[in-house]
Amino acid sequence: MPEFYPYNFGGLPPELSGLAASRYVVLPLPYEVTTSYGKGTKLGPKAIIEASRNMELYDEETDLTPCEAGIHTAEELLFPALDPKEMVRTVQEAVAHYLGLGKFVISLGGEHSLSFPAFAAHRGAHGELGVLQIDAHADLRDRYEGTPFHHACVMRRITGAARGVAQVGIRSLSREEADFLAERKEPWPLLWARECQGDDGWMDRALAALPEKVYLTVDLDGFDPSLVPCTGTPEPGGLSWYPALRLLRRLCRERTVVGMDVMELAPVGGHSASDFLAARLIYKVIAYLESGRK
Repeated sequence: MPEFYPYNFGGLPPELSGLAASRYVVLPLPYEVTTSYGKGTKLGPKAIIEASRNMELYDEETDLTPCEAGIHTAEELLFPALDPKEMVRTVQEAVAHYLGLGKFVISLGGEHSLSFPAFAAHRGAHGELGVLQIDAHADLRDRYEGTPFHHACVMRRITGAARGVAQVGIRSLSREEADFLAERKEPWPLLWARECQGDDGWMDRALAALPEKVYLTVDLDGFDPSLVPCTGTPEPGGLSWYPALRLLRRLCRERTVVGMDVMELAPVGGHSASDFLAARLIYKVIAYLESGRK
């Protein structure tokens, strides 16, 4: 097991976790205001970081130790105002700060509404971007509970600014969202979770919709609740671990991934498997990105 150092993602020593020398920045966003069912996502970032301190840091698939690229863990972002619109401004400014330093930013939620300002900051830094979404829910409502910045609206906000979109693992949406998708003149691929259970041909459809530069957003309820039970709305029939990894490895090989977020972990004491999967998922994406650099 890894030796423990001051609290950070991976439990890394100072020479691998300092900001100046790190290629990656993990930004904890403990914000939870618009969740609809299960609560606790504001505790997700801390649980992911704690789980990551218990990972082995060698990646057998890529034959790399990805943390050698440096992973800096930023302090938790404070949200003095809980208003969703103010949250958007706060997160966008924080993410843009680290992008301005040339870092690859990995945002940890928190509720999925955080993904819109994180994406917006990346779009401001990189120009036009595609988005790959892993999720159980379409999140395409225009407004919900009085705000357009609700977690149920996050992909409606993102798709309005993205160049290309692929939604993967979806298995729950409203009539409003179904009608919105049906009325679009240029529909994007929505890969139902049931389509992702056979061969990997569905991955071709997802990747074909994406331009060269891509932002990755992961709502952990995209995975089957047998793997990730600790999330607000654990819909049955989700993605399995290895197909998801094959998709992400292809994404990192065939596109330029400029940033990512992992959202909606709602940790439950004594049930650490969800926390550990989230931490390992982040580390696998770093491994794939570093493999591409090598």
